[in-house]
Amino acid sequence: MKSNQLVLAIDQGTTSSRSILFDNSFSIVGQSQREFEQLFPDSGWVEHNPETIWETTMTTCSDMVHKADAMSASIATIGITNQRETTIVWDKSSGKPIYNAIVWQDR
Repeated sequence: MKSNQLVLAIDQGTTSSRSILFDNSFSIVGQSQREFEQLFPDSGWVEHNPETIWETTMTTCSDMVHKADAMSASIATIGITNQRETTIVWDKSSGKPIYNAIVWQDR
């Protein structure tokens, strides 16, 4: 990786979305985080609004792209970690979520 190239790490977690920029020595050179609402529609249920997950992830990534541009650097690669067991069902035709994300914490 060249000295003016960065790594973008995306951490889409249970309570927030975060994007972190690392330089070629893996030092953090920027980060952005946006929390989002947890939904509890019934006892033991935990849900998220899928659109909010997407919006917060895109916002934090955009923040870091602007940071890289301001540093006259480019993003060489992207890594992502997410909630894994959280489930979202999407409408095949519209690409829109059918319902809230059912979070891995749901009982």
